[in-house]
Amino acid sequence: MGTTNVSFFDFIGGVQLLQGEDTRTAIPVILIGICVSGAVGNLLVLLIFIRDFRSGRGSEVKALLASLASTDLLILLLCAPVRAVTYYKQTWTLGTFVCSTADWFQHSCVVAKTFILAVTTRAKHTLAPSAAAGPRRSPTWIHGALAFIWIVAMLFPMPQMLFASLVPHGSDVVCVSEMPACASNFMGLFYKIYPTTTFVVPVMSTVAYYTKTLHTAVNHAPSPQHQSKVTLVLLCLSGALGLMLLPEWGTFTWIRLGYNKPPLGLIIFAQVLLYACSALSPVLLMTMYDDVRQGLVTIWFVATCRRAKNVPAGNDKCPKTEGNGAEVQGANAVANAVPAENEKTFPDVEHFWTGRRNTHVEEEQDPVPWEREEKML
Repeated sequence: MGTTNVSFFDFIGGVQLLQGEDTRTAIPVILIGICVSGAVGNLLVLLIFIRDFRSGRGSEVKALLASLASTDLLILLLCAPVRAVTYYKQTWTLGTFVCSTADWFQHSCVVAKTFILAVTTRAKHTLAPSAAAGPRRSPTWIHGALAFIWIVAMLFPMPQMLFASLVPHGSDVVCVSEMPACASNFMGLFYKIYPTTTFVVPVMSTVAYYTKTLHTAVNHAPSPQHQSKVTLVLLCLSGALGLMLLPEWGTFTWIRLGYNKPPLGLIIFAQVLLYACSALSPVLLMTMYDDVRQGLVTIWFVATCRRAKNVPAGNDKCPKTEGNGAEVQGANAVANAVPAENEKTFPDVEHFWTGRRNTHVEEEQDPVPWEREEKML
């Protein structure tokens, strides 16, 4: 394949034409492991946030973090498997449509993640006062902000779609991005503005904002505990995103500005790190965010109780409740207060239960039992 009339040449959807069985098997296995673990973690985070909003404990930050988890799910379920298949096949086998949209869609999701984290700087960290107040306040601006973010995120990477094409290579084909030499001047300027606008400025601004906010919350806020914890979580998410996506953005810009091609190992490492970033976000939320950690414990107990329903009645240790946890405690207390026949009890209680066991209501007796008990006394 010739590259005479192009200013740069790059593979789309993963590096192709690799040699060696170790690379062919190891990288797909790593990507599949990241996909499975990351998808499970993000699904749990989404379930926890949905449960919080249904119970009236939602907030604007939680709504944006739920959007972030949804974006990570898209990356792990739709983008990473394309790379796994490409590394395994070593050529392109997924057709023209996937070739045209693979890198464009992945870049759209990555840009959306960066902007969503930036928008959290304007979101309220406090809980909605009631279930009715949350839905009236949060979606009014959050839905509009998310719609704007996704429109911008899908428009910026359009050249990834325009320059994608299938190129024959022997009996196979490969998916590549080839920019015509006539567009090199304009696209050279674009590829300087694009990473700066969508990655460098948002990430640096978000990290700086949360660093300053955390310092203020810890040292000057009257009750800094809850706000500082949430701020620390968002700071860690922003910092992890910036560090883990830096190799991907660096190699992307490096290639498109016409410099010497980066080492192949660095390109593969950057792609793997991009998916690892999406798998790390739910881990940070589950370990550092109190609401998510408590929700995870609740989901664990609910799942355990549902499994216990299939166990025989004698082995069922799951508390049964129709309301809140106080009912469970009350039921357990009453059950523990009922004396067994061979246990020592107080005389009054023993007389009460003995009288109840010996009571026999006949057909001719008064149907109102407490009147008869008063006469006996």
